[in-house]
Amino acid sequence: MTDSGLAPLPAPDRPDSAARLREALLAASFTADGLLDLLGPAAYAALARSETVPALRATRGDTPLETLVRLFLLQQPVPRARVAAVLPVEEALETGWLTRVGGDEVAATVDVRPYGGPGGEDWFIVSDLGCAVGGAGGIGRRDERVVLGVGGASTTLAGITVRTPVTSALDLGTGSGIQALHAAQHATRVTATDLNPRALHITALTLALSGAPAADLREGSLFEPVRRDETFDLIVSNPPFVISPRARLTYRDGGMGGDDLCRSLVQEAGERLNEGGFAQFLANWQHVAGEDWQDRLRSWVPRGCDAWIVQREVQDVTQYAELWLRDAGDHRGDPAEYQARYDAWLDEFEARKVRAVGFGWITLRRTGSAEPVVTVEEWPHPVEQPLGETIRAHFDRLDYLRSHDDAALLDSHFKLVAEVVQEQVGLPGAEDPEHVVLRQHRGMRRATKVDTVGAGFAGVCDGTLSAGRILDAIAQLVGEDPVLLRDRTPAQIRLLVEQGFLEPVR
Repeated sequence: MTDSGLAPLPAPDRPDSAARLREALLAASFTADGLLDLLGPAAYAALARSETVPALRATRGDTPLETLVRLFLLQQPVPRARVAAVLPVEEALETGWLTRVGGDEVAATVDVRPYGGPGGEDWFIVSDLGCAVGGAGGIGRRDERVVLGVGGASTTLAGITVRTPVTSALDLGTGSGIQALHAAQHATRVTATDLNPRALHITALTLALSGAPAADLREGSLFEPVRRDETFDLIVSNPPFVISPRARLTYRDGGMGGDDLCRSLVQEAGERLNEGGFAQFLANWQHVAGEDWQDRLRSWVPRGCDAWIVQREVQDVTQYAELWLRDAGDHRGDPAEYQARYDAWLDEFEARKVRAVGFGWITLRRTGSAEPVVTVEEWPHPVEQPLGETIRAHFDRLDYLRSHDDAALLDSHFKLVAEVVQEQVGLPGAEDPEHVVLRQHRGMRRATKVDTVGAGFAGVCDGTLSAGRILDAIAQLVGEDPVLLRDRTPAQIRLLVEQGFLEPVR
């Protein structure tokens, strides 16, 4: 396959060839751990910043691993004889993984980057030359059809995805195939779509080179290639969510006005989910003058779905425009053209009354409940990755709280989750704290303020006594009417369960 301005890609229909190449890469320790051992922490980190000099200095020898780093990561021509000692060079030339350059040298046609799977798997992510994060060409190489490697957004989505075993998974806008690769580990069938046929080609290479089953690859935008009667247990997407004046770059610009692409993606996902199925997306959304951004996002949620929407970052429109103009390398071109494009972005935002742009995660779960729960919150603080199990547990707790009224809650038994600490805040020397804070060290790493009864209740919860009996004991200790305490405390218990500080045991 050829695209104007882009190199021809290796043949996607030769899994036997990809398997032999994979064996050779592994034999040379061309893995995430092998790279770290060879390059050392400093050069390894520099490569992730697109700085190649330390890695070039660390690969001046002639070991098999150094040869592969120079060839696939640094994209340097390497003498053919040297490569032949490591790879099946004739087959790699025939199938298109390598190409002849100069007199007796060969070069890679794609970036091949080792990637460690969540279970210690040795995977390889294929992307266009110079387009991996930390690629030898930096991040400035941009072509309409270019296929990028794994970046921060990709790893974020992979980390938040619920990884329970499922029958069917759908990856919308697959790109280099990283989400499809993850899904192949716990889904019987994986379908991947992309508007860019080059991305589907590269996804096939990523899966084959990583030793994963082939996916059902379909060309088209988002849900377009999916039949109306097809439903899935898991839908994931790192879509082209950038809110831009026009669709310049396929990999990032959705081509719809404002945040309409993300909105339509979320709204259409509900009917594509099986009961209990999850849909998880990264998205950008507009903060519009005169509108509450949380209400705006609530309006996106389709009927019959619980939702958890987390805003991780907000940028004003100037920061946002500069971020994506630099992403495209426009700041390195003609200053007048850069200024004109910057103006076009600000004109678009002004016309739409957009004051800022939010970025975050959207998780839907198809529910049979007549009263779906939609939670929209801002949480810019550090979290623990992977977060998939935390997200799954959040929706399990919603089910629990929905099915337990206050009386049932008081009859239930709870346990304080692991690694929760209590902090007391007050003036030095004061007899009583001004307030008490419970703080998680796992998952979302939340902190929540509680009163002394709530702190005492949480501290006693080990699953032995029911909530009601614990409150009766606290009432006796503090000299409070147990009936009144039982009446006012369930709301606090619900909050502690909802936020993951307490878990029901029976």
